Order: sequence, then structure tokens, then C-alpha cells
Amino acid sequence: MAKLSLFERRRRRVRTALRNVSGGKPRLSVHRTGQHIYAQIIDDAAGKTVAAASTLGVKGSGANVDAAKKVGSDIAAAAKKAGVTTVVFDRGGFLFHGRVKALADAAREGGLEF
Repeated sequence: MAKLSLFERRRRRVRTALRNVSGGKPRLSVHRTGQHIYAQIIDDAAGKTVAAASTLGVKGSGANVDAAKKVGSDIAAAAKKAGVTTVVFDRGGFLFHGRVKALADAAREGGLEF
């Protein structure tokens, strides 16, 4: 197997740790690119996406901290609508600062517990 990038090693390490502590809770997965940020709540037991939010539909939002806060509050509202209150936070291979942290803080303020 070829060497894995730092990002891929970090992503696998985070996902493995989450599997050990999740206890059957849904997973709040975050993905960011240079232009957008995405969040999904995934029920791994059923293999289904329960709720999702992103900056895709918002014109001119970009991928800044304010847009991440909006996505965080949107995902919290969608989770409440779906009946999910407790999740585990999957940051993937992304470091927990900047846009990822802003999304997580906004989701917590919106009522999600993690």
C-alpha cells in the first residue's frame, strides 16, 4: 500500500476513534473545500443520511467563518426536525479551528449535543 497523506492518516485516526466511542449515536460529518462547507448527520447503523446542510444553494456565501456558522445552525435545525439531539462530531482530517470550529459551535448553540 502506498504511503498515506497526513490528511488521510488523520481522517482514519479520527474515524477509528469515533467508532470506539460513538455508542450507536449518529455522526455529524464535516467536509470543507476552498469554496464551500458541507455537514451531514449520518446514521451508520442504518447507512442513511438523516440531515444535511451546505453552502451550495446560497449565492455569494463563499467558504468563510460566517457561512460555516450558518451551516452549523442549519444542520442543528434539520437534526431537530429529524429527531436527533445527540451526535458524535466527525471532523474528518480537518483541524478543529476556523470554519470547522465555527460550524461546531453554531451546531451546539442550535441544540445539538456532542
